[in-house]
Amino acid sequence: MRAIQGFFSRNPLSVLLIFVPLTLGAQLLHGSPVVVFIFACIAIIPMAAYIGASTESLAHFTGPRIGGLLNATLGNAAELIITVTAIRAGLLELVKASITGSILGNLLLVMGFAFVVGGLRHGRQKFDRTSAGRHAILLILAVLAMLIPSLFSGSIGPEASPKVEVLTIGVAGIMIVLYVLGLVDAAKSADTSITYAEPAKNSERPHWTLTVSILILVLATVGIVWLSEALVGVVEPVVASLGVSEFFLGIILIPIIGNAAEHLVAVQFAGQNKMDLSVEIAISSSLQVALLVMPLLVFISLAFGHPLTLIFNSLELLALIAGVIIAVLVSADGESTWLEGATLTGIYLILSLAFFLLPV
Repeated sequence: MRAIQGFFSRNPLSVLLIFVPLTLGAQLLHGSPVVVFIFACIAIIPMAAYIGASTESLAHFTGPRIGGLLNATLGNAAELIITVTAIRAGLLELVKASITGSILGNLLLVMGFAFVVGGLRHGRQKFDRTSAGRHAILLILAVLAMLIPSLFSGSIGPEASPKVEVLTIGVAGIMIVLYVLGLVDAAKSADTSITYAEPAKNSERPHWTLTVSILILVLATVGIVWLSEALVGVVEPVVASLGVSEFFLGIILIPIIGNAAEHLVAVQFAGQNKMDLSVEIAISSSLQVALLVMPLLVFISLAFGHPLTLIFNSLELLALIAGVIIAVLVSADGESTWLEGATLTGIYLILSLAFFLLPV
């Protein structure tokens, strides 16, 4: 009993694994699409947490630098799997909304909630101003690269035209090159915004062996693949039943579900007064989405015969620009307070309400 209690105290999200068989049962019994959607969403959260935990455990065997690279590669694995499944189903607008929502969620919701929790526990907190400024510049450049195809496509041709597709593929290729250069930098220096890793204590040992860590990583990945199929398969019935837009599901719900475990870690670091790590996780995750996940989805979409163009609508562009500017301004002084966190969270909630009220 103590071993079980110890396991769940180290892995509190594991209690949500009960929703894995519940999802299967709802599918086999041909339950309501809304029920299947809710169960699958909740079940993905612990699976994503296990991907993060197994990656962290592997970092003990590979060293901090390789561990940081693993974090960079697998940090958004759950969201990548969900969006790839959506591309296979032809839900391209859902995918683009998810990319936008992931960046906004990290910059506004995660960083905002971390500021609130850290500020209420420790008062005014400080983090590396120079590092935050460098992160902010990279983030602005990454988002600018996302905006360029949307701004220029109208003058180049229709969204499905060959020229616009060439522009999208070219931008995606350059972003991947930039990401690889970031990994090269990460391999030479631990001070980088592309990867992040908590400094390991010498006395700290991994909870799992190397074999167990790899096995859990594989099983969690397979589980997310299956749950993603279940989730994406009922998106259209859920939209029709609840009267919410597919855009809202993509920009709010899916990013929160796919990154819930990572978000929790950032907030926990803030509560432990490790504000440097908390801010770095929020911004690094946004950079990984812009520089790795999104370009990969462009090339993956070609293989599935559903070309994904980087043409975002005006609402997504406005939200991205506003979110990045606000996050940069708030983090520029290298200090955080609970009031700044409440402001970031409030703006995210306002955007969520506006997206929710959009017509289906």
